Amino acid sequence: MQLTFLGTGGGAPSLQRNVTAIALTLSKRGDTWLFDCGEATQHQYMRSALKPGKLEKIFITHLHGDHIFGLPGLLTSRSMAGIPEPMTIYGPKGIRQFIETALSLSGSYTSYPLEIVEIEAGLVLDDGEVRVTAWPMNHVIECYGYRIEQHDKPGFLDAPRLKAEGVPRGPWYQDLKAGKRIQLEDGREINGADYLGPATKGKVLAIFGDTAPTEVALQLAANADVMVHETTLEAALAEKANGRGHSTTIQAAEVAKQSGAKRMIATHFSSRYLSKDREKLLAECQSVFTATELAHDFAVFEV
Repeated sequence: MQLTFLGTGGGAPSLQRNVTAIALTLSKRGDTWLFDCGEATQHQYMRSALKPGKLEKIFITHLHGDHIFGLPGLLTSRSMAGIPEPMTIYGPKGIRQFIETALSLSGSYTSYPLEIVEIEAGLVLDDGEVRVTAWPMNHVIECYGYRIEQHDKPGFLDAPRLKAEGVPRGPWYQDLKAGKRIQLEDGREINGADYLGPATKGKVLAIFGDTAPTEVALQLAANADVMVHETTLEAALAEKANGRGHSTTIQAAEVAKQSGAKRMIATHFSSRYLSKDREKLLAECQSVFTATELAHDFAVFEV
């Protein structure tokens, strides 16, 4: 998996960064999910290596403008580009009204199948390869963080051993690869699990919505390979950050440390911070959790 940060600002865009949007590329085919879609996300998309036709799903954390104002333009431009593949959007209650009202009042439409799913805390989807759950954040409006978990991949099937033991090739190999039992024509029963190598553990990614400190954070990010967390303000401004439903550098880093996350990527920086301030913000995070990196617009991270 690969993360591309299309926008890393919070509240309003600045000359240094656009507002929030994070693209998760799931495979070498380029299949992509987008997390939040702030103003001008489609412009950022065009400046990246991402392919609009590969965008399958959009997950919205909450309905503040810096996370959703890019949706109407992106959706309608996708129609104008002639992209026929379906799109699904997940988000809190109200996301359907926002999208449908924006399209209706502007006389716009989508020429591809568009599904809008209003979520609550809990399981959002499980497509057999990836499981996504939503976790309630501590923000001033309904807001969620998303935990993305790849299913473990079964180990390789030991085909040479099966051949040596006289098990002929056939469609039953798919069942064996899945660890199932099969019965051969000669009456032998073969347990696929006995012929599989070690499983490959799936990756776990936690993408937080806007939030002040919350106990739920430790469950959302538990043992994650990568945790993406907002760090809207510096440590000295904790009261201001928390009062508006946001976190500081130190508070985000504490979540990474206490949850057992392996890496933290900080994002959603206030527009008050310029490029020269990055070093200070990173130092504050790393004083608590050394495996911290700061995102910037168009930064790409391997998961």
